Amino acid sequence: MLPPALNLNVKRHGQRVPAVGWLPGSPRAIVLAGHGGSGHKQSAGILAIASAFHQRGIAVLAIDGPVHGERRPDGSADPAVAKEAFRSAWRQGTGHLSMAQDFSCALEALCTQEGLHDLPVGYIGVSMGTAYGIPLLAAEPRISVAAIGLWSAAYPRSEHLLEHARRIRCRVWFTQQWHDEIIDRAGAADLFDAIGSSDKRLVAYPGGHRELEGERLADAVRFVAESLVRA
Repeated sequence: MLPPALNLNVKRHGQRVPAVGWLPGSPRAIVLAGHGGSGHKQSAGILAIASAFHQRGIAVLAIDGPVHGERRPDGSADPAVAKEAFRSAWRQGTGHLSMAQDFSCALEALCTQEGLHDLPVGYIGVSMGTAYGIPLLAAEPRISVAAIGLWSAAYPRSEHLLEHARRIRCRVWFTQQWHDEIIDRAGAADLFDAIGSSDKRLVAYPGGHRELEGERLADAVRFVAESLVRA
């Protein structure tokens, strides 16, 4: 059973970053989890990720997106509201780089907890989790493995991600939904091609755009967890 979330006191430039962590006993590693455009730091998708890693003795850290969860002045957790707010914010450039900095600050706060300092670190997040995650992977040397995907270099205001992708050096599992109605195959392939890691793999599944779940979630968690345990 997943333990209650630990609320973290995280600030960057005087602004609060809403962050939570789930800590198993004697954690073996830490995974940062980025939610999708319709979610938040404790949405069903993040809880499923946290539960899967908890079973493997791995701590999970999540933060709210720039217009999500506790960062919303109206406090709405409605997925439809969040999705539209994200699409607008992304096109305005909101969070393009600041989310990476927020995650790094949250990781610093989590690592002050007993038993978490110097543990290997991974990342998991698709769709919006990849859009904001790629600059993080490029800038955060502590991250040694990542499961990302469901994003395209051709998506509006995403051209900057190619430059950041070229600087990524961690192991990467990149997933694509073959019948994705939002993310085009060619743009997803261009983004994958740009990733500078020597160890990367592209994994396609049938169906449309959706969060990690079922077989896809199990495959992503296995890839990240096994890499972290080896580290």
